[in-house]
Amino acid sequence: MKQDYQAIVAVLNKYNAGGAQADSRIMRPAFSEQANIFDVDGEGRLTGGPIEGLFEVIDSAFQPSPQAQAAIVRVDTDDISAFRFTDLFNLLKVQGEWLVVSKIYHTHAGA
Repeated sequence: MKQDYQAIVAVLNKYNAGGAQADSRIMRPAFSEQANIFDVDGEGRLTGGPIEGLFEVIDSAFQPSPQAQAAIVRVDTDDISAFRFTDLFNLLKVQGEWLVVSKIYHTHAGA
C-alpha cells in the first residue's frame, strides 16, 4: 500500500510540475493516452474531450507559475452519527494558507 501511495504521488507530481512550468512534456507521462478531460463552461455546457486538449492549452496559453499549489484529499470516515462518508476535498494555497475550496461526498448505503 505504501508503494502504491508513493507511485500515485509521483504521477501527480508530474502533473503539477507540468502545470507549474507550463510544459505539457512534463505532465504527459502522468496520463493514459486514452484519458479525457471535461469541464462545465460558464454557460453550463459540458465541454472537453481527449486529454490532448489540455496539453495544447498548457503549451499555448499558460505561463510558468512555480508558486501555484493545489491538493486533493480523500477522507473516509466511519460512524459519524451512524453514517459512513467518503469526502473529496479540493484545496488551494492562498496567501500562504491551505484552504478547502470545494468538497464532494458520498454517503454509503447501509452504513
